[in-house]
Amino acid sequence: MNTKNNDIIDTLISDWKKERPDLDASSMHIVGRILKLGKTLEKRAGKALQESGIYYTDLDVLATLRRSGSPYELTPKELMMSVLITSGAMTALLDRLTKLDLIYRAPDSSDGRIRRAGLTQKGIEIIDKAIETRFSEATTSVQTLNNSEKEQLSDLLKKLMAALNS
Repeated sequence: MNTKNNDIIDTLISDWKKERPDLDASSMHIVGRILKLGKTLEKRAGKALQESGIYYTDLDVLATLRRSGSPYELTPKELMMSVLITSGAMTALLDRLTKLDLIYRAPDSSDGRIRRAGLTQKGIEIIDKAIETRFSEATTSVQTLNNSEKEQLSDLLKKLMAALNS
């Protein structure tokens, strides 16, 4: 292994090899890097979104509503199927987005107990700008990879996600 190009994951695996040679830490080459990369990418996305005045979790909900198509409304259950936050966090987030006038809450026409979330005009304007920023930042994040590498990495990550979610 070229020690000049070692990263924190190489160091931690090397340390475990010394301390617990009986353990196979080799999977951490992948898992550790995915975990670290996930945190790094989320931090970069959050920083890129600062100018828009929304957080990454806001983007997740607003983008889900926006890509659902007109009238840009979903039930909380429908939102939960497309976002990465818990139901308790979802309620607090929807309340906050309502106070910011980015979404409105309205009774569902088929079941009045359900309150649909929908984008306001202000919400549409904010998410349309923010998603451009988000996609641009994502492009910048993977620019070190060529198109073939991007496709291969995407396929491998998809395969791993499918196996772990089954």
